Amino acid sequence: MSEALIFDIKRYAINDGPGIRVVVFFKGCNLHCAWCHNPESISARPEKMYAPARCIRCGTCVGACPETAITLSVKGITTDSGLCTLCGRCAEVCPTKAIEMSGKWMSVPEIMEIIEKERIFFDQSGGGVTFSGGEPLIHSKVLIELLDECGKRGIHRAVDTAGNINTPVLMEVASRTDLFLFDLKMMDAGQHEYWTGTGNDKILHNLKALSDSGAHIIIRIPLVGGVNDHEENIRQTAEFLASLPGNRPEVHLLPYHAIAQHKYAKLGKQDEFADFEEPGAASLEKSIRLFAEYGIRAQVGG
Repeated sequence: MSEALIFDIKRYAINDGPGIRVVVFFKGCNLHCAWCHNPESISARPEKMYAPARCIRCGTCVGACPETAITLSVKGITTDSGLCTLCGRCAEVCPTKAIEMSGKWMSVPEIMEIIEKERIFFDQSGGGVTFSGGEPLIHSKVLIELLDECGKRGIHRAVDTAGNINTPVLMEVASRTDLFLFDLKMMDAGQHEYWTGTGNDKILHNLKALSDSGAHIIIRIPLVGGVNDHEENIRQTAEFLASLPGNRPEVHLLPYHAIAQHKYAKLGKQDEFADFEEPGAASLEKSIRLFAEYGIRAQVGG
């Protein structure tokens, strides 16, 4: 039975496509954006998250660990990563949820059972399901099975992707998708590689291929102060989008925020957190005006 590693399933979502939606978050990403607000989505393996402020130092997790990988001190718990097998037993018994596991292997029927329970909200609001991540397209086999199953049931299907995947895989997914939320970081290839770990040639090629196919696309730009909110990048982005065939796509600007800092801490990756400038109102308004010059409607959020 096909399974995928899922790190969250969000119900009653209103910012990931039309109407009220269920968002299924696949774990694992082939970009490493320096500003990532879901650091638990990057690794394609389960991870343990620990919040010391919630820990009451009861020692329940220590006794439950089959590998004796956990020790307790006055400062909280310490896990020996060489012994820990990520079985999740410590998270299951933790009374305060100070320990949580990020990533659960789930089958298509298990995921569809959750989606199906929300059908009444889809029908009333014009919503559906959005497959996000991480990068859902690196789980293409399970993603396609889920898209096919949703299609059989008449459920609106959206895919949130950065497009960093082989084009044939993308087009196979596109034939089963009603809406793409396409994350576009920046236009300069060197800067894209510097900030995300890879260039953007494949991404831009895939965006054009999607547009050529007639796919319904909304562009999402994580706007990061001092990184990609400057006029040169916004103008280059607008020029590229205006050159695509068909109707010009709508743009949603997603301002950077630093709320992910606590997630890095819970993963024990405090040193990997990089704080950036939040774009101000003037920067957002200027970006909207620049897109409008090219006949492209941009908005904050969505």
